[in-house]
Amino acid sequence: MPGPSFNATRAVTVGAPPERIWPWLVQAGLTRAGWYSYDILDNLGRPSARRIIPELQHLAVGDIVPMSPDGKHGMPVQTMDAPKSMIWGTPGDTTWTWQLDPMSDGSTRLISRVRSRYRWLSPTIAFSLLLEFGDFWMMRKMLLNVRDRAEAAP
Repeated sequence: MPGPSFNATRAVTVGAPPERIWPWLVQAGLTRAGWYSYDILDNLGRPSARRIIPELQHLAVGDIVPMSPDGKHGMPVQTMDAPKSMIWGTPGDTTWTWQLDPMSDGSTRLISRVRSRYRWLSPTIAFSLLLEFGDFWMMRKMLLNVRDRAEAAP
């Protein structure tokens, strides 16, 4: 997205190949496996999944990654290239990119990039401001928890 108001790239090295990380990302979302972050804040107090859930492994382009309590509102999946990358969001508004870069030692660099354009007169400005101030802590926690889950998987 050109000229975003908010642009945050976060990354972590995971001691596992992309194939062990990908299932955790595919099942993410409110009313799904959670966000692996601070569950009291971003998962309505429900614990995020600690296992791969087979019935949540069928995310496809056009599906919604739920971000609302009813599971109906969220970010549509724009692209998927399993297990390398996927993009959620609405081009020109907000995009959330996931990229998994394999390393020569068998680990993976897991990269998350959120880009958003603020709409100052929209009701979504509250979400935008929350994103601005909470992203660092929430995304850090999510990346570390995905790392820990993928590394612990058999």
